Amino acid sequence: MSLNGKVAIVTGGNSGIGMAIVLELARQGANVVIDYVSHPEATEALEQQVAALGDRAIGVDADVSKVADLEKLVAAAVSAFGRVDVMVNNAGVETRTSILDTTEAQYEKVMEINLKSAFFGTQIAAKQMIKQGGGGRIVNITSVHEDWPMPGNTPYCLSKGGMRMLTRTAGVELAPHSILVAGVGPGAVATPINLSTMNDPELMKKLDGAIPLGRMAKPEEIASVVAFLASDGASYLTATTIFADGGIMQSSPGL
Repeated sequence: MSLNGKVAIVTGGNSGIGMAIVLELARQGANVVIDYVSHPEATEALEQQVAALGDRAIGVDADVSKVADLEKLVAAAVSAFGRVDVMVNNAGVETRTSILDTTEAQYEKVMEINLKSAFFGTQIAAKQMIKQGGGGRIVNITSVHEDWPMPGNTPYCLSKGGMRMLTRTAGVELAPHSILVAGVGPGAVATPINLSTMNDPELMKKLDGAIPLGRMAKPEEIASVVAFLASDGASYLTATTIFADGGIMQSSPGL
């Protein structure tokens, strides 16, 4: 699996799953544009890690909820590296609120960062891929909750369900251009977004007990799936989602 000479953009790329994706794509030979909105020092450190792998990375301060900033991301990739081959729509937030207590501001924040950014990130990257020729890959980082309800986190589930149909519909629409669109649906992953659970031994015991593999995923285990989808090994895979969830969606109390 090699991505030598490829150029990738990773939104939300300086922490958690995004950081692991940046490093894995670089290990496979890609040059990477790292989107971030905070902690520029983390982005600089990540750029140095990529350089140590023999590849190049640039950080771009861009708010992916804004179309103009997504356009800036793609333009930065073209300016620095000449093209865009892989777009990873990874940026995401959650509010852990239900249908009854979600405010309008919370709803809009989740939908803009999770779904709007993926929609227009896909659109803008695809237009560049068509312009330059040769096809491309778009990978949407969704969640088991694109298909599996999570009571108490309704806006997040809604945004991920939207990404599910974005992946399927855009995958069909862009197939004639040799642009493949696929989703990666993680289950529980050991990242900052899950710190409240990870810091509670009782919650961790309950969570691990619900996962057939008995543990949360490491970010690197999600990143390896993304790298596969960006590679020639996934040349016939589009308009679908790969769930990397340790089997949690299929778990049963056995009653």
